[in-house]
Amino acid sequence: MKAALPFGLLCAAILPVIAQGSLSRLERLSISGIDHVRLEDWARANHFQARWTVPKQELQLTSSSRALVFTVDSARISLDGIAVWLSAPIALRNGAAWIAVVDITTAIVPLLFPSRNPANKPIRHIVLDPGHGGKDPGNQKGGQQEKTFTLLLAKEVAQLLNKAGFKATLTRTSDSFVKLPVRPDIARQRGADLFVSLHFNSFIEPTVKGVEVYCMTPAHTSSTKDPREVGARVGAYPGNRCDARNILLGYQIQKSLLKSIAAEDRGVRRERYAVLRSAEMPAVLIEGGFMSNPAEARRIYDPAARRQMAQAIVEGLKAYRNLVEP
Repeated sequence: MKAALPFGLLCAAILPVIAQGSLSRLERLSISGIDHVRLEDWARANHFQARWTVPKQELQLTSSSRALVFTVDSARISLDGIAVWLSAPIALRNGAAWIAVVDITTAIVPLLFPSRNPANKPIRHIVLDPGHGGKDPGNQKGGQQEKTFTLLLAKEVAQLLNKAGFKATLTRTSDSFVKLPVRPDIARQRGADLFVSLHFNSFIEPTVKGVEVYCMTPAHTSSTKDPREVGARVGAYPGNRCDARNILLGYQIQKSLLKSIAAEDRGVRRERYAVLRSAEMPAVLIEGGFMSNPAEARRIYDPAARRQMAQAIVEGLKAYRNLVEP
């Protein structure tokens, strides 16, 4: 019997193939050392209509069922109303909008044209990672500690997943400390199909609010929080084998969260977090709101609101499964 591919290798084998051929035929331009293609050229090659909604500032691509909005000099785009952060800002050259090729291959194509898993790779086992724990309390506000609420949320999500027919396990089930590199390794040892790390945010300014989902930064690109990061110097990690799946998973969870809890959309973002770098299966890190924002803190601490968030996460996972499961 032929052995199945390890999931990390499988991820590398299932990159979307649609639209890749069209990329090879498009004119390229190097901007700051990064290959770009004209957005309008890519749109035509993939049956999208392109129009400037704000002349030389905002370009919209539409098809019969999808809508994307790109803003010149910004890495934040909108896909069907959900914010997604690219690795490089959209550039304007000679009156045309240009997009980095790496963003086409690791963000746009995976989200628009997701491929199916092989027949022997259904989505069954999900490892949930309650952030922090033990000697690491995480964010602390008004006597409340992040580690308490990530564990409560993880237990809620696990209960709902198990009820929905998945197998859900946790990297910690009590107030214990688990080293960051160990967490994705636990998922690997258990043969998990997905890895989801749960967190809550905090900021010095209490008006800052919203939810965001992080996936691994593609190799040789900059992360979202620090666009000045010299990403070209940072090579690939094991987590990059699943770049296409990571962003699709993050997008579906972010979309579900926004639909359910009406939070501010801080977008699907990219970071080289320790728990994402070594994950050998599709992996994301969810920031479910700001403990430093009074309104969001009340939602985080409230059992009913937290269960609603847990249900939204589960619905996002189910939506992802429906897109990729054979």
